[in-house]
Amino acid sequence: MMFYMKLELIRGSEKQLFNVYQQRNVRRFGNSACYVSIAQFMKRMKGVTREISLFENRIRCVKSAAFDKLHSLSTLNLLSNPLHCNCHMKWLSEWFRKNNNIATGNPTCHSPERLRSVSIQDVESGDFTCNENDVDASSDDFCELDSPCPSKCQCQGSLVRCGQKKLTSIPSNIPLTTSELYLDMNDISVISPNLNKLSDLTRLDLSNNRISLLPDFAFSNLSKLETLILSYNKLECIQAESFKGLKSLRILSLHGNDISMIPNGAFKDLISITHIALGSNPLYCDCNLRWMSEWIKKDYKEPGIAKCSEPRSMRDKLILTTPSDQFVCLGEPEPSVLAKCDACFSYPCKNGATCVTQPLRQFSCNCAPGYYGQFCESKIDACFGNPCDNGGTCKVLEAGRFSCHCRTGFEGDRCEINIDDCAENKCENGNCVDGVGRYTCKCDDGFTGEYCEKKLEFCSKELNVCKNGGTCVDHKTYYKCSCPLGWKGVNCTENVDDCIDHGCMNKGVCVDEVNGYRCQCPDGYGGVFCEYPPTVEMMYPQTSPCQQHDCKHGVCFQPSGGNDYICKCYSGFTGKRCDQLSSVSFSAGSYLQFNPLKTKPIANVTLSFATKKQNGVLLYEGESEHLAIELFRGRIRVSLDVGNYPVSTMFSYEEVADGKYHTLKFLLIKKNFTLQVDEGMTRTIVNEGNKEFLEVEKPLFLGGLPKTLSATALQKYHIWNESSFEGCMTKIYVNGDALDILVANKQQAVTPGCASFDQKDVCENNECKKGRCLPIDHSNYECKCKPGWTGKFCDEAPTCQKLVRREFIEENGCRSARKVKLAECNGSCGGNCCKPVKNKMRSVKMICSAGDEYMKDVEIVRKCGCSKKC
Repeated sequence: MMFYMKLELIRGSEKQLFNVYQQRNVRRFGNSACYVSIAQFMKRMKGVTREISLFENRIRCVKSAAFDKLHSLSTLNLLSNPLHCNCHMKWLSEWFRKNNNIATGNPTCHSPERLRSVSIQDVESGDFTCNENDVDASSDDFCELDSPCPSKCQCQGSLVRCGQKKLTSIPSNIPLTTSELYLDMNDISVISPNLNKLSDLTRLDLSNNRISLLPDFAFSNLSKLETLILSYNKLECIQAESFKGLKSLRILSLHGNDISMIPNGAFKDLISITHIALGSNPLYCDCNLRWMSEWIKKDYKEPGIAKCSEPRSMRDKLILTTPSDQFVCLGEPEPSVLAKCDACFSYPCKNGATCVTQPLRQFSCNCAPGYYGQFCESKIDACFGNPCDNGGTCKVLEAGRFSCHCRTGFEGDRCEINIDDCAENKCENGNCVDGVGRYTCKCDDGFTGEYCEKKLEFCSKELNVCKNGGTCVDHKTYYKCSCPLGWKGVNCTENVDDCIDHGCMNKGVCVDEVNGYRCQCPDGYGGVFCEYPPTVEMMYPQTSPCQQHDCKHGVCFQPSGGNDYICKCYSGFTGKRCDQLSSVSFSAGSYLQFNPLKTKPIANVTLSFATKKQNGVLLYEGESEHLAIELFRGRIRVSLDVGNYPVSTMFSYEEVADGKYHTLKFLLIKKNFTLQVDEGMTRTIVNEGNKEFLEVEKPLFLGGLPKTLSATALQKYHIWNESSFEGCMTKIYVNGDALDILVANKQQAVTPGCASFDQKDVCENNECKKGRCLPIDHSNYECKCKPGWTGKFCDEAPTCQKLVRREFIEENGCRSARKVKLAECNGSCGGNCCKPVKNKMRSVKMICSAGDEYMKDVEIVRKCGCSKKC
């Protein structure tokens, strides 16, 4: 038995549909249903059915075990169906592979996009995945929709209504097979790129929203769209390619917007347009709009009541009836008109900055050196970052110096002192905490209320003072918590340190856990307590020079044929014997401590660094008199006081927190400080006053400060952020000499080398021609070739091709009325198979010797290609 059918959504019409299954040839063409669940369909099929053709339907999903009852099935045609290859379709791929010859041709995936046009038999099991929009497989309707109806919307078949729902954006999970979409009367302001996924749309209503701009290619994939309604928005600008791809569009409504100018050619793809509503727009009808006048009159497009608004000579004239030669340029349009499509037209950037136009009527300003801000409106000077506390206003006094004007309630050099509001307070059982223009009461234990006037019930459920399963015991004036094993503290919030008396051996690191610990063993050691040593192997013969090497921080290596050895240094170390540390990585709390910096006659420091953090201490020397260099909001900040208060402050023009290496150089000659970043322009400040030199006996710190010193430096405003530098420092030179970091008096939580910044992408500039580069390790990669391509670099092309022939088709004594054009696939595909990847069914008239005639469906190979599955 053969069964041919164009399936529609099987529901109420099932009984009528299945009454035809016994006919020899059944065809149902021209249906337009979007979804099909064929599980019930297959239940009605007889077990003797041998062939089923579901060719060129709109089946997206097939439910598991749909064909289990069809024991005689030998041919199944699912070609030209938009199959959605999510996790629920994995079974079908496996079923096809198990029943190797049952499929007609190679049914391919239509979605998701990453699997489009891939044979369903070739998709790996792990690639059949589901996302949050895929319906659960336990649902009877899991095959019916690729996406549920969006929240707040109503769905009926392929029609989706989301009007008057106060939406601020287009829902992302609209069913992909939607044909009519109504989003009118919402607060949508931007056309989402996701809209282009709805390739079956024929009608789209976006009227009465807040859309101000149509970007290029906004509807480029909506090739079936016939009606587009954008009336009563806030449209000011249409781009040259806004309507690209709308070759089926018949009706376009732009009525009731704020459109003045439309670029020439904006409607060139609207080859099917018959009606375009442009009324109630302030159209500027000069020579730049003449093209539209000619376009509307050619082949006649109905423009509605589109009128000109300006210039004066064209005011209130109809676009349709006004001769095109009256559209002339007599001068520049008003700036307000030109600025609608060019955000840079009104010159928003200040101080010599360059304005760069961005999509969606946005812009950015590239600031000239010395300026910053969204519009480059602020100058980089001593007030950069506003050093004044508590909302004080910074005023520049002279180069490098400033003063703070405090708001009411504060005083001090930087408005750091808050006026005491606790002089008179009403706190009864607690302490007064000063605020700004007010105070609060910090209550003693056991009291609450605005003035601490209420007594607390310690062990009430509302307070829940004892944590982690602790038991509360109320003693009226105080409470105690009885803690479970593994916890301690007043409220059972402190994990007991089980590592105090740990048993980890062989330098194993104890890791504390709740009521226990574990040992983290060094490389090669094992066991619960790292008690098992590694197996010792002889790396070198006794006569090897490496047996007695002196590589300090590296690996000894004897070149082939050589009598001596060389040292290959670990990351961060240099020198012939790897005995010098030249680069280190810093993390939170890290720092290096060295002897004091020599400042007479000069101090000269150069270092390279890389970081992605906006703040962090780079260098600090001093106490009251000081030199501090730090990162502040991505720039280098310098604070200098040689003893001539107030301090002098300077910021770099360059921003350096981008993860790339930057070089900092500074020269301190007496009270003159010069800074240079990346060989750029030098900047200088002078700490004017009687004292000539910075004279300090305190240590020099790099990368951070100890906690107590950091707090003091922050309190004195030597630094503006006490964070440690997080990143890498390398190539450090002090007064002309390379600094060996190993001589540091103290190294706090630093790591040799700069692995996180030096690691390169091995696939950068790879040689893979027709394939993907896959890293093997930090220095090697391999090429994963596309199907059919071979060679180390995937540079050997497949020879798979289609060979065409013409011949008669014969079957049971019958023959085709004429020769049929057939084809087969032939050629090499490397380790894959040359096979059909695209087929087409053709109906052929068969004539029998007895004079009988019938139609036979014949599969025609349209395209050959390489496939993983043979």
